[in-house]
Amino acid sequence: MPRGSRYRRPMLDRAVAAHEAQTAALLAPEPKDPAGRRRVAGENDTAVSAALGVSPLHTATAEHTVPVAGHPDVRVRVYWPGPEPAPRDAGLPILVYFYGGGFTIAGIDWVSWDARFRERARDAGIIIVAADYAHAPEQRFPTQPEQCWSAWEWTHARAEELGGSRDRLAVGGASSGGDLAAAVTLMNRDRAAHPIALQLLENPALDLTIGHADARGVSARMPGVIVRKAGRMLVRQYVGDDTKAARNPYASPLLADSHAGLPPALIITSELDPLRGDGEAYARALSDAGVDVTAVRFIGQTHGSLGATGFVTAADVAHRLIVTELRRLRADS
Repeated sequence: MPRGSRYRRPMLDRAVAAHEAQTAALLAPEPKDPAGRRRVAGENDTAVSAALGVSPLHTATAEHTVPVAGHPDVRVRVYWPGPEPAPRDAGLPILVYFYGGGFTIAGIDWVSWDARFRERARDAGIIIVAADYAHAPEQRFPTQPEQCWSAWEWTHARAEELGGSRDRLAVGGASSGGDLAAAVTLMNRDRAAHPIALQLLENPALDLTIGHADARGVSARMPGVIVRKAGRMLVRQYVGDDTKAARNPYASPLLADSHAGLPPALIITSELDPLRGDGEAYARALSDAGVDVTAVRFIGQTHGSLGATGFVTAADVAHRLIVTELRRLRADS
């Protein structure tokens, strides 16, 4: 190791820098009000996807509305790996997945998320059930975890009907969706104890007190205090001003009293993402509780860069890693 290299500040992957430069001119500035920010963010996603040639595959899908006791219904979209729905009792694994968007933006109708679900379902040969949970601040905790729990219960009850297997169910999510996926595993342990073969967490937010955020690798121009302030703003929109709510384990799964009995996990983090601290601390907590866990940190990557498959080499590697792990759930693998 060259002298002094131990102390070098982490560097942005050149492919990520090129991708960000390519898309920056396409992004309209987002207004501060939540509804306006959500609208413009969706328009930006559409514009960037069109400019980059991102087009969802023609795989079979179906939409359902799932009732949620005491909260708004949640829409789910089922993605099959081929052009036709899988036949009943085909025995395919099913991944119940929750998109990322800081609890406030994005959704299963975004071109980028829809394309990702279709590509993963096809490449892994599995079924994906994606839940379109509600946005904050219009809907706040605990609406979102309850919606995600209901989507999970709905999938478990209809697994064979969808062409899947109750013995090969997985839960996953990215960013805020990773928070919700981990919350669902806790809720499942506490309420039902259905078998979960895998939890897949990508750059997850797992401690909404911001106690594990790690801003050291982000940028010398982005002091940690700014990163934490931005994080707390999103948290307030989600849980409100009650600081106790942020410590609820279904809001901050990392803060649960026990992580014993949770499903095996694959946790992916990025070096230049403040949430890497959450994901890596959660990996240690799971391991300490006797849960099988694999944690992979991608060097030079940011919070969102691993979604840029086809443009960032590391994103392609992350996709292959996830697909390989999901394919292991297949009976014929």
